[in-house]
Amino acid sequence: MTNTTKSSGKSYKKEMPILWWTRRTSHIIFVMRELTSLGVAYFAIILLLLIGAISQGEESYYEFIKLMKSPILIWLSIISLLGLIFHSVTWFNLAPKAMVVKFGKYRIPGIVIMLSNYAGWIVISIIVGRFLLY
Repeated sequence: MTNTTKSSGKSYKKEMPILWWTRRTSHIIFVMRELTSLGVAYFAIILLLLIGAISQGEESYYEFIKLMKSPILIWLSIISLLGLIFHSVTWFNLAPKAMVVKFGKYRIPGIVIMLSNYAGWIVISIIVGRFLLY
């Protein structure tokens, strides 16, 4: 036996302005961090286009490099890079809250998690930089 009740058809819906997230700094930072995914997509597309140009031969590669030297793409790359740095810094600062690491019965302090992320970032940057410069 089911018990059904009829509703009046009206439900309460709180009006939410489109820029609701601009009222708190933490929400603005969250939205900005999420928007940095556009920078990731930009660099992924550039990388795929570079691989395609390389696979088509030397002439195609040099045309791609010439295209990448355009002021618009240089500025877009700089803006995307700054966005990715912002994303990395905000995520590394947030990581201790997002994951709890335990070693036996002891909890690793958040500052250790955060600093280990930065240390890894620096080490990987040095390794990649070394490959690019030599």
